[in-house]
Amino acid sequence: MDNLKKISLTLALCCASFHGMADQQPLGGFSYGSVEAPTGKEWESPENLALNKEQPHAYIFPFQDVENARKVLPENSKFWQSLNGDWKFNWAPDPDSRPKDFYKTEFDASGWDNIPVSSSWNIYGIQKDGSQKYGVPIYVNQPVIFQHKVAVDDWRGGVMRTPPTNWTTYKHRNEVGSYRRNFDIPQDWDGREVFISFDGVDSFFYLWINGQYVGFSKNSRNVANFNITPYLRKGANVVAAEVYRSSDGSFLEAQDMFRLPGIFRTVALYSVPKVHVRDLVVTPDLDAAYTDGSLAISADVRNLDKKTAKGYKLEYTLYANKLYSDENTKVDNVIATAMLDAVNPGQTQSAQAVLNVKAPNKWSAEFPYRYTLVAELKNAKGKTVETVSTIVGFRKVEIKDTPAEKDEFGLAGRYYYINGKTVKLKGVNRHESNPAVGHAITREMMEKEVMLMKRANINHVRNSHYPDDPYWYFLCNKYGIYLEDEANIESHEYYYGAASLSHPVEWKKAHVARVMEMVHANINNPAIVIWSLGNEAGPGDNFVAAYQALKEVDKSRPVQYERNNDIVDMGSNQYPSIGWTRGAVKGDYDIKYPFHISEYAHSMGNACGNLVDYWEAIESTNFFCGGAIWDWVDQSMYNYDKKTGKRYLAYGGDFGDTPNDGQFVMNGIVFGDLEPKPQYYEVKKVYQNIEVKALDAQKGSFEVFNKYYFKDLSDYDVKWSLYENGKEVQAGLIDAGTIAARTRAKISIPVPFDKLKNSSEYFVKVQFLQKENMPWAEKGFVQAEEQMLLQEATARPSIAEVTASAGKVSLDDSDASIKTIAGDGFVAKFDMGTGTIYSLVYGGKTIIADGNGPKLDALRAFTNNDNWFYSQWFEQGLHNLKHKATNSTVLEKKDGTVVLAFTVESQAPNGAKIKGGTSSGKNSIEELTDSKFGENDFKFVTNQIWTVYPDGSIELQSSITSNRPSLVLPRLGYVMKMPKQFADFTYYGRGPVDNYADRKSGQFIEQHKNTVAGEFVNFPKPQDMGNHEDVRWCALTDPAGEGAVFVATDRLSASALQYSALDLILAPHPYQLPAAGDTYLHLDAAVTGLGGNSCGQGGPLEQDRVFAGHHNMGFIIRPAGKDLTATANVAPAGEVPLTIMRNRAGAVELSSARKGAVICYTIDGKGKAKEYTEPIPFRDGGMVKAWFKDNPEINATASFSKIESIQTEVIYTSSEESGYGDAKNLTDGDPNTIWHTMFSVTVAKYPHWVDLDAGEEKLIKGFAFLPRQDGVNGNIKDYSISVSQDGKNWGEPIQKGTFENNLKEKKVLFDKPVKARYIRFTALSEQRGQDFASGAELVILAD
Repeated sequence: MDNLKKISLTLALCCASFHGMADQQPLGGFSYGSVEAPTGKEWESPENLALNKEQPHAYIFPFQDVENARKVLPENSKFWQSLNGDWKFNWAPDPDSRPKDFYKTEFDASGWDNIPVSSSWNIYGIQKDGSQKYGVPIYVNQPVIFQHKVAVDDWRGGVMRTPPTNWTTYKHRNEVGSYRRNFDIPQDWDGREVFISFDGVDSFFYLWINGQYVGFSKNSRNVANFNITPYLRKGANVVAAEVYRSSDGSFLEAQDMFRLPGIFRTVALYSVPKVHVRDLVVTPDLDAAYTDGSLAISADVRNLDKKTAKGYKLEYTLYANKLYSDENTKVDNVIATAMLDAVNPGQTQSAQAVLNVKAPNKWSAEFPYRYTLVAELKNAKGKTVETVSTIVGFRKVEIKDTPAEKDEFGLAGRYYYINGKTVKLKGVNRHESNPAVGHAITREMMEKEVMLMKRANINHVRNSHYPDDPYWYFLCNKYGIYLEDEANIESHEYYYGAASLSHPVEWKKAHVARVMEMVHANINNPAIVIWSLGNEAGPGDNFVAAYQALKEVDKSRPVQYERNNDIVDMGSNQYPSIGWTRGAVKGDYDIKYPFHISEYAHSMGNACGNLVDYWEAIESTNFFCGGAIWDWVDQSMYNYDKKTGKRYLAYGGDFGDTPNDGQFVMNGIVFGDLEPKPQYYEVKKVYQNIEVKALDAQKGSFEVFNKYYFKDLSDYDVKWSLYENGKEVQAGLIDAGTIAARTRAKISIPVPFDKLKNSSEYFVKVQFLQKENMPWAEKGFVQAEEQMLLQEATARPSIAEVTASAGKVSLDDSDASIKTIAGDGFVAKFDMGTGTIYSLVYGGKTIIADGNGPKLDALRAFTNNDNWFYSQWFEQGLHNLKHKATNSTVLEKKDGTVVLAFTVESQAPNGAKIKGGTSSGKNSIEELTDSKFGENDFKFVTNQIWTVYPDGSIELQSSITSNRPSLVLPRLGYVMKMPKQFADFTYYGRGPVDNYADRKSGQFIEQHKNTVAGEFVNFPKPQDMGNHEDVRWCALTDPAGEGAVFVATDRLSASALQYSALDLILAPHPYQLPAAGDTYLHLDAAVTGLGGNSCGQGGPLEQDRVFAGHHNMGFIIRPAGKDLTATANVAPAGEVPLTIMRNRAGAVELSSARKGAVICYTIDGKGKAKEYTEPIPFRDGGMVKAWFKDNPEINATASFSKIESIQTEVIYTSSEESGYGDAKNLTDGDPNTIWHTMFSVTVAKYPHWVDLDAGEEKLIKGFAFLPRQDGVNGNIKDYSISVSQDGKNWGEPIQKGTFENNLKEKKVLFDKPVKARYIRFTALSEQRGQDFASGAELVILAD
């Protein structure tokens, strides 16, 4: 890869153009001239953007020679000097309190504190006792931090209005930081023009040099350069900057982040000769075959001398960089010269040149080949007066209409291309966040971030929501990250209607300037492949003007803006549902293609469910070019507990900031300290660019699909491994050949099928390992992998057979409430009142202490994404279940086993309210003790049978039902406590990182070992964690290897933590959890997935939800042996319970997991027993008793009340505003509650739909729809109706229509009634053209 091609270049020269700013149009709002002093109104003047701030230009610097210019970075220039480090600092809570004369040279600041530049003063001021020395960090998502309201022209009130008294900014109305430091000018800068640059200051600052007022700047995320030559003096100089937390610029900086003032990026000096290169713009292009390249070079030369500059010229040299290296070598035979005519004093002249390059190495994220262009400015005598340089890359970005025959998927469409390939952007959004000092990011942090991204197959970053530190672009160019560069504009506080700042002409200059400052500064970076006009800032004409200005300067990249796709080059949105995405990728939605999901998979807390479902859709066509997860890194900040001094990662509200948006600031796939979260590993797997699938596993035949676009697979060793019962038993390397990009190849794996055992389970794993050390990973790093099942275990020995020779057991039933079963080396006690194990001792060691045996459990510590259904857990009492055995049978069997069968009711005494929401971190539970639960309130009924074997093994077979089968549960299974000395956790299932039903593809089914303490994930707000899917068995053992093994009848979800779900729910931070104690072991039939409802995506898909319907589950508890694998290799043999359950249609169903079972039953104890053959109509209620025909002792009884009517239920919606506009409101019979699609944190696009379940097949005649009665927002215009028999397969709509634009009920009758159980109501458009949909009631008209 590193072989450099010799490149020959031809040069085309063209004439220069002449005017004050050359070809660059000066930005409006930038003023120039000598001003004695500020007026104090500059920071509340939206049209007044800067004074004496340089017009933007590319990030270039003067160097002393070509050798140093080839290094590009400014620290290699003797004409650049950093002013980072300690500055004198004073903090004031408001402008009136600031030291007004601090800028004067005679002012004595020696008593002031020192503060590091770069830093954010709020965070730097946090003391180790938790006190705040320099104001309060404030986190809000959408609003600004000062008083405002959503109204047209509200901005005219400014930033100093009086807010509510509990707001942080009531007391600290507008913090001001006063900065001073001394500096010296190097002697060899004499006669040169000296500039000072501020790369980032939040949000506004005035500048003085040696007591003289220089100017001001707003726009915190673009560089502010000032020519300070007139203000300098010999010897020591003084720079003073007065920084304001809030300004009119803050109205455009309402990004989702801690709002932190200060000088947070580099401050530096640089000097240029009087005649110098002011700007250097290089635009690459490739020919139609994407083989040969060209560089269109435009240089602005400015004359700041008093005399005309004549006979100047620019000479260009191109250097080829080694891949991933800053080393470069000169490209042979390249000397290009552009002549300039006279440049008058104070004027700038533009000169263009084109370099045509034969077959250059191309830049892409897969092969980020860079070139360094060095420009030497020479005077009439041929002397070099200045040398500048820039990184360039040969790559071409296009959007092309593509015929079907040229598309990989055979579909005609408008697609996104890089270098002629329809690349997929596998991305993340990225804020700049450093928990130690705020928004100041070190180079070391940025380097670590890029390496973490490359390890996780991330090839794309959206710079959200502002341009980043210049070094970030350098790294992305070097290592290969496709960037969407976004302007520093987000006026989210006014949303997207008439109040939006995208409309008023007074804000036009600011919108245009912020876009163009970004473009001019970053235009040469090959990594930037999309421009973005901003984020969540309205659709108005100010963005039209910004787009037009951008296109005047750069036509080589497409432009995106998610709030108004009509005015830009490509479509985008945020947080679409999986269902919407699956439809949209087909290319026939009324959206702009190509499409890029600018934000999706909101990674708040333990998150990123259904990521694999998104990418199955995205990679099925080329209509979507990719998307960016929200987001990369948690924006948590370090704080200290005021009582204990413990440091912790803090979120909104932890600093006393009011108002705040709590944990919504923490949405990364890595934590704030850059440690990966569990979802990081799922991202790595889903984003990997190599796919493996079995063609004929029994013959060792597999297919590899190389999903890269430019890269073959020759850089990887291909390793295969055979796993038996979770352990690797054989491995080797495969010669897979090169496998070119976007091609598939068959590989053969020499699996010894003739030696596989029927009693064992086998998987094969294929891994792609780096052959050589890479910048981001050492040789042998697994860049991609896949696991495939070869053979299930079909002949595991029966637990009854294995234990038959273990001796006899004795049953002591002298105590009616506790039954004791003892044998050689074990004692098991059962609580007859609760129907479960009371205690268990193996080998003299207590495995389960008194009262800690397995109990039915359905609660988890809610994740941030559980906001769609967590409140009902407490309403139904899942946190406080009490268990009562209503029936019991004890049998001593001839085979030496003891069987205990129970019917157990599990119900809370009452419901409760959970307070604090899923984001505040401050939760409490209010028990509603005045409303006791009765027979018709939610409860579980479980038929569970325990079989105790002679060696102490105990098998549980359980059949669980409830009286609300459609209720979605967070989990369903059993929880027990084990003494903490059993601290080693071994399991055969998915790991080692925790996983869920909809986030498990990156975790393989193997034997994993950890400690219970090691299962804890350090989420800044504790929540559910440590879950493992597809668990065959798990074990908790002590250092001696003794303890217990838990063997699944089939598959379980399992977790072992030192804390209960309630412990996690009630602790705001990990350090506030109770002292770690005994282990809570969860063995679950199923655990609901994570989904993504913390923002827009919705809850988990239906197949990843646990409903409170019928579930069979079972496990065997065994004494741990020396060989856990052997101990666990048993099959269940115990008695299996039967189940009595009534479905939504009112029919009773009898069932059992026991194969071939014949079940008998009676109704209300009357009549002759019948054999069950089909569901029993039972709407009128009554009592059913059932038993096995061949074993009547195993029986069950259930009572049901009368069903008056079957209610239609909402089972899915594509979008809803949780807590306000839940889709279930459509069927609640209350016209005052509404369904509303999400609007609070994102706005989903049409179409929107709701799926309903009528409970049984009905003859549907039509429907009645009532619009919301409290307004017109989201009033639906066009609609369609589809039906389904199973809720999964939907045909073409049976009815389409248009509603009248009023609030009256709409009654629609079909031309022909249709039989169906499930109905989909799809909203296709809104009466006023908005993206919202809403409604009050939806009634299905049916017989």
